[in-house]
Amino acid sequence: MRRIIDKFIILAALLSLVSCAGKPTNPEPLADEAPIFPDYKEVTVPENIAPLNFSFLGEGKAVLLAGDKVIKSCRGVFKFGGCKWRKLISEGKESGKVQFSLSVKKEGKWLSYKPFNIYVSTDRIDPWFSYRLIPPGYQGWQEMGIYQRNLESYSEKAILTNDLTGGNCMNCHTYLNGDPSKMVFHARATFGGTVVVNEGEIEKLNTKTDSTISALVYPYWHPSGDLVAFSVNKTLQAFHNHDANRIEVYDEASDVVVYNVNTKEIAWSPLTKAENRFETFPTFSPDGKWLYFCSAEAVAPMPDKYREARYGLYRIAFNAEDMSFGDSLECVYDAPADSASVSFPRISPDGRFLCFTRHGYGNFSIWHKDADLWMVDLSDGSVKPMENVNSDDVDSFHTWSSDGKWLVFSSRRDDGLYTKPYFTHIDANGNASKPFLLPQNNLPAFTTEKVNVSKRKLTDVLRKSSGTDVTVR
Repeated sequence: MRRIIDKFIILAALLSLVSCAGKPTNPEPLADEAPIFPDYKEVTVPENIAPLNFSFLGEGKAVLLAGDKVIKSCRGVFKFGGCKWRKLISEGKESGKVQFSLSVKKEGKWLSYKPFNIYVSTDRIDPWFSYRLIPPGYQGWQEMGIYQRNLESYSEKAILTNDLTGGNCMNCHTYLNGDPSKMVFHARATFGGTVVVNEGEIEKLNTKTDSTISALVYPYWHPSGDLVAFSVNKTLQAFHNHDANRIEVYDEASDVVVYNVNTKEIAWSPLTKAENRFETFPTFSPDGKWLYFCSAEAVAPMPDKYREARYGLYRIAFNAEDMSFGDSLECVYDAPADSASVSFPRISPDGRFLCFTRHGYGNFSIWHKDADLWMVDLSDGSVKPMENVNSDDVDSFHTWSSDGKWLVFSSRRDDGLYTKPYFTHIDANGNASKPFLLPQNNLPAFTTEKVNVSKRKLTDVLRKSSGTDVTVR
């Protein structure tokens, strides 16, 4: 018995020595920043975010000091347990930040990189976001799906995968200010149609009419929940052999219309359906009284003059009661005058700021390496780039959180190929923090709750329903 006790004492002593040896002693400070991925140095995160694990990209055995806690790497990866992370964040809320110091042992000597902070915001983020997972090819959509993830735990669940619907394409999933009970998405090719999820009811629509040039695309909900703005586009794509932008998607024609989910009717204005203009990417103001969209002079022939197509940002008054439009357009930002083009306008829930993607030409910016996010302050009309969030590669599609305190956007900054979501905090003056990455895919959209629509019901509607025809008002 005595021998067993002695062994436990020795083992405890050894464990104590290992624990003490894990903390760097008198490290020599380096001028270099810590080489980690994702780059979480000086980012701002919400207090309810799940643990942000990251990798050490340097050589040697690395140790991380998080506050007063020692965290060892496992094969170069620093992983935070849920309890330890929540404690760090809780402590960070009081001071506004958690300080990290990464050290590495080389040739028996400890070296310490420049310390860095993760700032903690008490502005909580919507607990869910959804996205599309698709390979980064041009015709590789045979295996894809729309997924959702809990930002507080990182649990993931598929909303719908196309192995259930004949391997068709699915895109443009959109919610009413993050409300998962109001959802729209498109299914293409086999079992195609526009799917509207409305307070538990699921309906497939056939949205091509004799008066429109295509089926409905690029949806945006009206705040009433009764209307959805769409564009109708005759879209083509071209591939480049020698160009930084590998693929070009362009319109030969496009218009903007509004759909009534109750009457199944669509309506438009001659100013949103002009023969000499391209109109696309509609969005409503939070009060529902304005319809914003992108519009360009209709250049021809396409694709010969695709670089001459430049879209400005416009708005038109809108009356939801009778689906009527104002009699004039207002230019919000004349991008062509700056030799630029805009896409994806999105307005903050309080109506103060409008975020859009700015690029050199065209309207489909997800492959344009010069694409950056810009912001309009709608209170005074001032326009400026979001300098803290933009990169040297594509920064494009974006969505506001339900309270307007956070913005998620897609970027190809890591490798120029995969689209990944980045999150940034927006303060009361429209200033953005350095964004942080979560490793998912494109078309990110916040939801305030989990999307609970049944995959089986969605599949049954797509496969079995012939679809409801929309009519023209």
